[in-house]
Amino acid sequence: MVKRQAAAAGLDHNLAPAKRVRSSAEHSRSLSTLSDELTLRILAYLPVSDLTLCQRLSRKFSSLAGDDQLWKAHYYDRFVRPRASRLPGIRDVSSRDARFASKASRWLDEGHLLESRGTTGKKTNWKPQYKLRHNWTKGSCAVQEIKVAEKAPIPPVVVQMCDGVIYMASREEGLRAWSAKGERRLLAQASLESTSLSPPTCLAVDASDDNTKLSKVVLGFEDGSFALYDMDLKSEMIKRRHSSEPSNNGLIASVAIAWPYVVTMTATQSLSVYECGASESGIDPVRADGAPRLLHALKSHNVWPPLSTCLRISADTVLVSIAYALPTYLSGWTVGVQEVQLSKSGDLQRSRTASAIDEHYRPLAFSSIPMTSHLSPHSSGTTTLAFQESRQIHSKPTSLSHTHPYLLVSHPDNTLTLYMIFSTKDSLSISDGTRLWGHTSSVSGAHVGNRGKAVSVSRQGDELRVWELEGGFMSSAARKRLAGGSVSVRVQPGAQITKPDNTTQAGLDLVSHSSAEVDSRSSHTGESDRNDQSELTFTRGWIGFDEENVVALKEESQGRQALVVYDFT
Repeated sequence: MVKRQAAAAGLDHNLAPAKRVRSSAEHSRSLSTLSDELTLRILAYLPVSDLTLCQRLSRKFSSLAGDDQLWKAHYYDRFVRPRASRLPGIRDVSSRDARFASKASRWLDEGHLLESRGTTGKKTNWKPQYKLRHNWTKGSCAVQEIKVAEKAPIPPVVVQMCDGVIYMASREEGLRAWSAKGERRLLAQASLESTSLSPPTCLAVDASDDNTKLSKVVLGFEDGSFALYDMDLKSEMIKRRHSSEPSNNGLIASVAIAWPYVVTMTATQSLSVYECGASESGIDPVRADGAPRLLHALKSHNVWPPLSTCLRISADTVLVSIAYALPTYLSGWTVGVQEVQLSKSGDLQRSRTASAIDEHYRPLAFSSIPMTSHLSPHSSGTTTLAFQESRQIHSKPTSLSHTHPYLLVSHPDNTLTLYMIFSTKDSLSISDGTRLWGHTSSVSGAHVGNRGKAVSVSRQGDELRVWELEGGFMSSAARKRLAGGSVSVRVQPGAQITKPDNTTQAGLDLVSHSSAEVDSRSSHTGESDRNDQSELTFTRGWIGFDEENVVALKEESQGRQALVVYDFT
């Protein structure tokens, strides 16, 4: 009876009930009808991979999923919180609510990202910042080659990098400044003028953050002289400030600058400290002829190359640290550091030294103990003092990089060694060295920054690694991280760019490409590009980096030189 009534009423049994249609329509419109505030609240619980997918749904979701606060929280969770948990004395980092903290102290030394940058008031764009750090952790980058010389200068060129500018000096080309960001080009060039007859041997740039466009550069020369230059980034000009007279103390092996102080170290172990600007007392220490005032000239008897000079200025003191290779009675090498402390008025307060081997060690005790520097730091039987000291005896370092408190040394046996320098008011000491494995060929150069990030390059120039060494490896958690092999990553170039004016640089996805994808992309480069890449196989050991780039100086067997820029943006 019910079926007949339905048929008589002309109802179509194939149609779905009206109630289901309304439910489906309402469900399809439910997410899009939510307010932006509720949608952002939901997106805050998504992982990064899902957040990037949401940006592809529509213009609305592209804007919402790219919200700065979302990416700021993910940045803190992935890059700041793990660092804080590794550093001793840092608390209150386990709570998830800590990521929303507005206090810069919770962000460690990345608190500057919370504020406007520079005088332009530009704020941090958190998604590109996350992408930049992600690419660093995965070793994903694009590569560009900047040709700087068709023939290698003799003696070799000296290089330094600071704030996105690469400074190069040679007798033939003078002092040059190249841009490492954006349009990579030659910014400025200046001849060495009266010092051109003597080749430059070392270079340093003032890295102090004074929010100015004027950088101070110091050059050391083979004849024992040094010169000061001002680099004006705004007008793109280099101007010579001062040139000293040649000295009979020998060539200058290392220089350091933290305005207004300059330090020079000669190959004959002579240390000189100069003051170039007005002191806090108001007395101008610069002589009438414009020359810096010599504060102290000291002589050392145990400093051997390679060496690195570090200059630090505190509220009331000036600290000069010289890290150097140190020969031992065992026909091996270790490292040492000498620290000189001056007052702001220029008075010498103290000078002290330390080495990586205990000062009370007895060389004859090793007569029956074989050399064990090749063993892992986690091998059994490392509790005896003799064994601990023998592990610090290596072959002569190929390079040395010192940025307090980190001292990174490279060796010809494919390894590096990290030392931590502990400097207090009452003592100066160097920790036991931690061996770092990862390179498959001899390491020719390495550079470590003040936050523990380091880069190293092989002698053939075909292997570059990025290291996360913050805090050292004194704690058990840090040693587990070292044993797990998570302290370094090999850089995997994602695109090869051989011309500076080429704008077709491949953009990198947020999630890095696999090795197979990298190899696939590399195989599509031209034959000439591969030939150029294979020819640039030898590096002189210089390598530098900043927040966005790693730069290495390479040359081919015939002498052509090029700066290879690894761009992680």
